Amino acid sequence: MVFKKMLSAFGVGGPSVDTVLTNPNTRPGLTLDGHVNLVGGDSPASIEQITVGLVTRVEIEGGDTEYAGVMEFHRMAVSGPLQLAPKQQLSIPFQLPVPWETPVTDVYGQRLHGMTMGLRTELAVARAVDKSDLDQVAVHPLPIHERILDAFQALGFRFKHADLERGHIRGVPQTLPFYQEIEFFAAPQYAGTINEVELTFVTSQQGVEVILECDKRGGFLSAGHDAFGRYAVPHSDAGRTDWVQVVDGWLRETTSRYGNLRAHGFGAPHGHHHGHRGSGMGGMLGGAALGVAGGLVAGELIEDAFEGDFGGDFGDFGGE
Repeated sequence: MVFKKMLSAFGVGGPSVDTVLTNPNTRPGLTLDGHVNLVGGDSPASIEQITVGLVTRVEIEGGDTEYAGVMEFHRMAVSGPLQLAPKQQLSIPFQLPVPWETPVTDVYGQRLHGMTMGLRTELAVARAVDKSDLDQVAVHPLPIHERILDAFQALGFRFKHADLERGHIRGVPQTLPFYQEIEFFAAPQYAGTINEVELTFVTSQQGVEVILECDKRGGFLSAGHDAFGRYAVPHSDAGRTDWVQVVDGWLRETTSRYGNLRAHGFGAPHGHHHGHRGSGMGGMLGGAALGVAGGLVAGELIEDAFEGDFGGDFGDFGGE
């Protein structure tokens, strides 16, 4: 059953809107297709613009605290000004390109614990913006992501949590104002050297930058520390059969060369460069969409914004 949302900007008896996605499942670099369905109210209505936007939850560091906020990171106009007659029914089709860097929310048919993604429809009318409910979206991995995630599981790593961190990774071309961290508990054979691993994909049309952050165990006389590795992989490499070997090699190299990285000034790649924005897809957003604090919806907590749409723990991927 579909509940149409009344447009509060027009008051009682005003028009209603209902956005229907042809398929809520997509992948980075593909599209989300759907229709915005409008039904006129009791009197004529003048709508200035209709836009759809991708919205997600991002971790934001503010002073000594970290909190989650709602961020719209990609938007598109689906209609310019239009007049809606009383009781008139109008269906406007759209095709929203999904940015290459869009984080993955679902793996092996399971929602990654910690990830949210929704499509929000917005109608601009005289002196008001009406935001409709969010339609849940599932972003599935590309083949290259799948091979690497498969290798982590084959090596015995267990998924812990995923989230989005606001900021930019030093030296990595990024168009979105955040990056995804997929956290794993270390596999038994690495337990002597690693506590946990955080995996970040920064994807482009050409391939993916893989950033590994290994939380290294401290020894009897040494403190624990983080070690970082960065690897560029083209999409065409997805067909390789030795991904377990490749990922194992990355992990061993990353944890063994920590001293060298520090000597070469590599340091922690997860620097928060709030002032810097890359070019490319993100450029389409423009200043207005990102606004203050990277498009953060001020004072709007995720619990309110996602009103039960994303409730519950979706479990570990792979049916852990």
